[in-house]
Amino acid sequence: MSAVAPFRHTAYPVRVYVGDDALSNLRAAVARAGARRPFVVCGQSVARRTDLPERVAAALGEPPAGVFDGVQTGSPVPAVLEGVRMARDADADLIIAVGGGSAVVTARAIIILLAEGGSPRDHATRYPPGQPPVSPRLMRPKLPNILVLTTPTTAATRAGTAVIDAETGHRLEMFDPKTRPAAVIWDTEALLTAPADLCISASGSLFSGVVGALQAPTLNPLATADLLGALGLLVENLPAARKDADDGAARVNLCVASLMYNRAWDSGASGSALGVVSALAHSLDTRYAGCSHGAAYSITTAPGMRFNRDYNRGGQARVAEALGVREPGATDAQAADAAADAVGSFFEAIGLPVRLRDVGVPAEGIAAIAEDALTDFGLHRNVRLVNGAAELEGLLRAAW
Repeated sequence: MSAVAPFRHTAYPVRVYVGDDALSNLRAAVARAGARRPFVVCGQSVARRTDLPERVAAALGEPPAGVFDGVQTGSPVPAVLEGVRMARDADADLIIAVGGGSAVVTARAIIILLAEGGSPRDHATRYPPGQPPVSPRLMRPKLPNILVLTTPTTAATRAGTAVIDAETGHRLEMFDPKTRPAAVIWDTEALLTAPADLCISASGSLFSGVVGALQAPTLNPLATADLLGALGLLVENLPAARKDADDGAARVNLCVASLMYNRAWDSGASGSALGVVSALAHSLDTRYAGCSHGAAYSITTAPGMRFNRDYNRGGQARVAEALGVREPGATDAQAADAAADAVGSFFEAIGLPVRLRDVGVPAEGIAAIAEDALTDFGLHRNVRLVNGAAELEGLLRAAW
């Protein structure tokens, strides 16, 4: 009898409403959560350039208890603290995030600070020298939240929340599974409010995450099935979304891919195969305003794969097979090279940059990006041990 490797799948309750006029389910979702004073969190683009605030109020049946429309890219701490103040003054009992990843993350940070008090520094993951990272346990009850998404985002159903320290420029990472949403709404019209470039950028980071998770040294059948399904949706629908900015079905399918990717994590998938990529991408898009979230991943994913290749040939060969680029008789090393080339080419085909110089990063900025990435959670789970900033600088120079 062959051995079966044990694994665990953890599911959590979330309702997902999808399609044309999916926003009409908002009132019922709020009532199901037992809330009476919903508070909306969004950015200026949503507040001023779309009709979503009016549609949200109409779906609720009355105006929300309050609106914080100061969400900023990357969720900087001052904006988060202003949102906390306004939500507290409004006596909010539920948060509705309207927008993309920054709105989702800002809403979660607001929820954490409303319950735990203090500042994000008080609750952020710590990195003791020479020891594994330590995430404080945030035990106080949290307000429920509902997401009305305008872009596909892996942030949607995650338990982690990363905000930007305005003083240092570093990410502050907080972790609390109780901040996962009670409901997610993929309303076709809402998704089409986002510019095509923003949709592609958000989904580009998702493509990198799926490709990285498929490379994991060990994968169970549940996680593998979700990752392969997500990859297929991305390969088909990212080009479609680029070709036709009004293709609502493509945008919904990209949201499906993001949910499948996160579900794979709940089944045991991990970022260990490309932790170096997430660490560098986090540093890159935090430091350079001209580098979008998706661009940070499109630039670093293929070089990160080449950096890790000799430590994970089998995992990268698996990606080559999934993308259909493994030649008959190719060794795992050859297949790994083909996978990295295919990933880079795909990013280029959907209009995302693959060079640091293309997003305004000067050669002399490489050292700071590398140094900053050393204290990112992702780096500590990379399949290849990173021995100092010099190794990361070499990877970044190859991507410049």
